[in-house]
Amino acid sequence: MNLIKWQRPTLTTWPGLGRLSDLRDEIDRLFESPLGELTRTSQLLSGWTPALDVYEEKDHFIVKAELPGMKKEDIEVSFHDGGLSISGERKSETKHEDAEVYRAERFFGRFQRTVTLPTPVAVDKAAAAY
Repeated sequence: MNLIKWQRPTLTTWPGLGRLSDLRDEIDRLFESPLGELTRTSQLLSGWTPALDVYEEKDHFIVKAELPGMKKEDIEVSFHDGGLSISGERKSETKHEDAEVYRAERFFGRFQRTVTLPTPVAVDKAAAAY
């Protein structure tokens, strides 16, 4: 029997966010299989959530939402139980019925974001701009 000296494994440094991009590419390739056709149309995986910025200036809050490609009439803003809700539906511009889709990264469909503001808001003084 031979005795082998144990060596502590060396730790490699994290190379940055490049590896996360590689991971995403690997996951995308996984879903390119026939199973991918089922999951692409699934409501569970097709949802999206717009990015929000919330900040306070003097005596009011400002909430900005990224809603690229959306029309004003497709967006709803409401208050309920101290929370500001932004909801709507982003619709696909075109249908590619006769084309084979190789990559589809833009999300379409319904969304809803609700954010609770840190202090009570006078709803009658709230305003929205598009």
